[in-house]
Amino acid sequence: MAAEEHAVEGAQEHAPQYATGGEYIQHHLGFLVFGQKEDGHWGFAHSEEEAKDMGFWSLNVDTMGISLVLGLIFLALFKTVSKKATSGVPGGLQNAIEMIVEMVQGNVKNTFHAKNDYIAPLSLTIFCWVFLMNLMDLVPVDVIPLLAQTIAGDSHLYFKAVPSTDVNITAGLALSVFIMIIYYSIKIKGVGGFFAELAFHPFGKWALPLNLVMELPAFLAKPVSLALRLFGNLFAGEVIFLVIALLGWFQLPLHFAWAVFHILVITLQAYLFMMLTIVYLNQAHNDH
Repeated sequence: MAAEEHAVEGAQEHAPQYATGGEYIQHHLGFLVFGQKEDGHWGFAHSEEEAKDMGFWSLNVDTMGISLVLGLIFLALFKTVSKKATSGVPGGLQNAIEMIVEMVQGNVKNTFHAKNDYIAPLSLTIFCWVFLMNLMDLVPVDVIPLLAQTIAGDSHLYFKAVPSTDVNITAGLALSVFIMIIYYSIKIKGVGGFFAELAFHPFGKWALPLNLVMELPAFLAKPVSLALRLFGNLFAGEVIFLVIALLGWFQLPLHFAWAVFHILVITLQAYLFMMLTIVYLNQAHNDH
């Protein structure tokens, strides 16, 4: 009971508009949703219930907007470095970019055994974009939401700053990779070869129903594993940051310790998403 009261007091001190620590966490996990309301007009949702009523065609403006901004930052950064690149001793930024590019090229060379000039740029884009989205988790949890509330003049505005904690973002990335897997599987093996890989493996054509029962779930699990692995790890990290924030001024040591550890998590998750993409696309190019 005393611990709950301390958490509530910390939440009120840290964000006076929230009555309890639970409300503080719940509000920070909400999205700025734009969609069609019950009266037929389009606009922003002002409550979780209103956001749910908007249905499938609603848009999480905050995570989508930040994702696009981070994508533009990635493109601008790499373009600037490539224009100013020198053959002499590289600067710190050029050296960091070159290390990332060499890391991606090395992994593609060791893992992808077919010939496709799009795989390396795709892998580089995935790693950098996902890393930047994950990196937003290290920004103090109240900074961006409070900035958005101040600009909008609405102290109850929902605004989520970490795109990879939105399952719509991670599922969109995973679905894009899944579409490429199907595309290259059919392109390399043909429709018949693609179907045969699911229907005749591993026990041959005489066990077709059993083969489909075994292979189809594994095939469909690829985008699910890509999306939920990234979302789950980053969402858990965000919740821990929010719980730490309830401690008020006592949060600083714990926040720093968790942020240092979380640097490994956000990098590892970006790397795993990239590597699984390379592995899945390599399987799509293998014609057995």
